[in-house]
Amino acid sequence: MTQAIQKTLRDSAAIRWLALLLLAMAMFCSYIFMDILSPIKDLMQETRGWDSTAFGTMQGSEVFLNVFVFFLIFAGIILDKMGVRFTAILSASVMLVGAIIKWYAVSEAFIGSGLETWFNNNLNYIPVFDELGVSPFYEGMAASAKFAACGFMIFGCGCEMAGITVSRGIVKWFKGREMALAMGSEMALARLGVATCMIFSPFFAKLGGEVSVSRSVAFGVVLICIALIMTIVYFFMDQKLDAQTGEAEEKDDPFKVSDIGKILSDSGFWLVALLCVLYYSAIFPFQKYAVNMLQCNLTLTEPAADSFWASSSVTIAQYIIMLLVAGFGFASNFQKQKSRQYGMLGISIVALITYCYMGFMRQSAESIFAVFPLLAVLITPILGSYVDHKGKAASMLILGSLLLIGCHLTFAFILPMFKGSAVGGIVIAYVTILVLGSSFSLVPASLWPSVPKLVDAKVIGSAYALIFWIQNIGLWLFPLLIGKVLDATNPDVTDPTQFDYTAPLVMLAGLGVAALILGFILKAVDKKKGIGLEEPNIKE
Repeated sequence: MTQAIQKTLRDSAAIRWLALLLLAMAMFCSYIFMDILSPIKDLMQETRGWDSTAFGTMQGSEVFLNVFVFFLIFAGIILDKMGVRFTAILSASVMLVGAIIKWYAVSEAFIGSGLETWFNNNLNYIPVFDELGVSPFYEGMAASAKFAACGFMIFGCGCEMAGITVSRGIVKWFKGREMALAMGSEMALARLGVATCMIFSPFFAKLGGEVSVSRSVAFGVVLICIALIMTIVYFFMDQKLDAQTGEAEEKDDPFKVSDIGKILSDSGFWLVALLCVLYYSAIFPFQKYAVNMLQCNLTLTEPAADSFWASSSVTIAQYIIMLLVAGFGFASNFQKQKSRQYGMLGISIVALITYCYMGFMRQSAESIFAVFPLLAVLITPILGSYVDHKGKAASMLILGSLLLIGCHLTFAFILPMFKGSAVGGIVIAYVTILVLGSSFSLVPASLWPSVPKLVDAKVIGSAYALIFWIQNIGLWLFPLLIGKVLDATNPDVTDPTQFDYTAPLVMLAGLGVAALILGFILKAVDKKKGIGLEEPNIKE
């Protein structure tokens, strides 16, 4: 029996990491589409008439159904009942439907269509939701923004379902092994999607010298098709694993509503969930405005139209260098020979400096912010391995909160002081963005692997779903709040590159302060109740 178990796919390091790669690549594609319009917020205002409120409302709509129709809770139940394979295919299919709708909404074909007329005349008042102040639409909202919001809601259902499915899949393949490293590595790779989006969304929107925002979204739709293919390949791998182990995905006890009650009655669960919503609300909504924030706070001068730095080829070159940064930096963590490790690390650092220089020469806010995940890709395996072997997950969350607060306050007060300095401002921006990205890597490496310590394996899908649902409340609320605060504090500003971002950034720093307080409370509760958050995942 023991020999049979050793021959399963899960016991092969190469195969289980291949399974992780498939899941991570699917999330990589979804992360690109999630923020596909973020680096071209200014173009959306110029070509589609989306002000900050419309932009923020549309961006927040991604999680509307998950939060207010409780779809994410149902997704967790589906995951527990139907298993990882079925839910992975379903989530990717739902994402693709939503992505296609969003693409059509921002396409030139939508302009002047009967659908545009219908959306102009309808969805201006939603009973109950309007009274509660949580409607995803409002009177005067551009028709394209309304229809895009509908597609983004559907996409969001699939995306968040995919998120909990990936977490459950990693637990299935890595429990008792390098689980924190696996979760951190998955998220590090997925977050390269943010950098990819920041570079290629403006590239496709401006391709050929003619602005077309729909080209950017079409690029995202193609990637969601690739994500679906990845999940299909994973389906067969996972199916073979169950055939080898003799397990069935539906082998768990029947789901009961009382299971959710048990999860919600646990104070440790609530502290982790609230930490998650505060931390993620200070990051993901910020990403949607980060490029525009840099445009407003940096002195950028476009290079001459006939220069290399204004050409499309520099975009490809910069992305290749970015992949070198990520690839060599990530791989350096797995080298046993110190010479190879330091050699790869050195190549990664040189490539990072080269990338930053190219971003400076391009004078492009989107390529500057694209460094966001690069340091995270380098250090996430280190953090994940540390949590696996040494523990200290709660302490890492506290450190992440401190870095988060410092970065947002730097963006709010220090960066604007360097607006007249072409070099100084960009240097401050690069350093702060890299630190913010590295702080973000502390969450997947420490928080997500802690959830299996809080709940029974039978309801882990529901537990992740509940955390994601609570998190989604913030992901719905704060993009909308940032947009409203921007319009309220910049009432006479019509140029989308002249907004004052101080108030939204201070608001986000406040979330970091709240997360810091909860981090200390979580550490105290863990010590009192012996939850094991500070203990290693792998017992020596």
